[in-house]
Amino acid sequence: MTGGRTDRSLAGAQWLTAGSLARLLAVLDRDGEEARVVGGAVRNALLGEPVGEIDVATTAVPQEVIRRAEREGFKPVPTGIEHGTITVVIDGEPFEVTTLRADVETYGRHAKVAFGRDWKTDAERRDFTMNAFSATRDGSVYDYVGGLADLKVRRVRFIGEPEKRIAEDYLRILRFFRFHAAYGGGGHPDPHGIAACIAARAGLDQLSRERVRMEMRKLVVGPHAVPALIAMADTGLLLRVLGSVSYLGCFENMAKAEAAAGLAADPVRRLGALGVIVVEDAERLRERFRLANAEHARLVSMADRWWEVSPAAGEAAARALLYRLAPERFVDRVLLAWSRSPAGAADEAWHALAALPQHWTAPVFPLKAVDFIKRGIEKGPGLGAALAAAERAWIEEDFPNDAAALAGITDAAMKREL
Repeated sequence: MTGGRTDRSLAGAQWLTAGSLARLLAVLDRDGEEARVVGGAVRNALLGEPVGEIDVATTAVPQEVIRRAEREGFKPVPTGIEHGTITVVIDGEPFEVTTLRADVETYGRHAKVAFGRDWKTDAERRDFTMNAFSATRDGSVYDYVGGLADLKVRRVRFIGEPEKRIAEDYLRILRFFRFHAAYGGGGHPDPHGIAACIAARAGLDQLSRERVRMEMRKLVVGPHAVPALIAMADTGLLLRVLGSVSYLGCFENMAKAEAAAGLAADPVRRLGALGVIVVEDAERLRERFRLANAEHARLVSMADRWWEVSPAAGEAAARALLYRLAPERFVDRVLLAWSRSPAGAADEAWHALAALPQHWTAPVFPLKAVDFIKRGIEKGPGLGAALAAAERAWIEEDFPNDAAALAGITDAAMKREL
């Protein structure tokens, strides 16, 4: 490796050499300036994993980036110009373009920066070695901090002194475990990094709840989330984040149940498995993570009598539950109950219960207010009570749709209310 350049190459990679990114690099990587793809896109490409968001670093100062982008008909948006970041939109596709920089002062998440032209200095100010790669448009890969060696053994390691990196932004404590969950390979986290996270744990209290929520959502769906969360629990950090005990066995079982049911890892469902037993737990997580209303509602639904759900209750009971909850919340509650049952992930009865929404669609309640009004019930509380009683009976009778059964349900409901 000379001057950071490695023997690894991304030459010919379609995502790098074609489309909007290639057009952007062609504009920025000329006339005395250099531009490279940096960070996660290079890391994922080296691992053979899908490339998601693509960030670009450049020696050009922000005003020059704007000038070149506008000249080519791109749309530059100064989303973080004080830190050298311009979002360049090309045919609707956004790219974050950041001028090379060195942090002059750091205080929490904020930093006073100076722009520069040194790729090594810019790499050294990033968080983890596996996030500090850069790649030129011809596919040459640069590594100034030992990231390739760490990537080879799936080791998440802070660049330089972990204590310093964490002091720059305490969210890096959670990011350390989140990247271990995503890329750590299931082994033990770097001990120096663990020690630094423990020492700086009080800094977690300074983070906004929204930022913690975003990191936890990503962490719990990582392919190696279980060992990452175990490491957090062993160090006391998970208790500090959740504000209560965690249910790691249930979390592991939830991951297995999702896989057995052919479902993608769901962050809300997994948070429920990790931290929710009763409704009060859902309330606590809403406050600690500032959950969206929909997320909170799902956790409340999961907590509501999950212990009553079982294949042993029969398919009629399962259909009744699916009718009341709708598919998403039905699956949430079934998987939570499954993860806390003695049954394993291969249990056929639980698998069939979780799969019920795939082969049965809950019907619409066929009776309307007019059906009762025609029979003499006046509008008012009695009408609503009759409808509610009829719906309960219809569910209990397993959703009949023939005229005789519906007439019987209507008559019985009317007798109770007249």
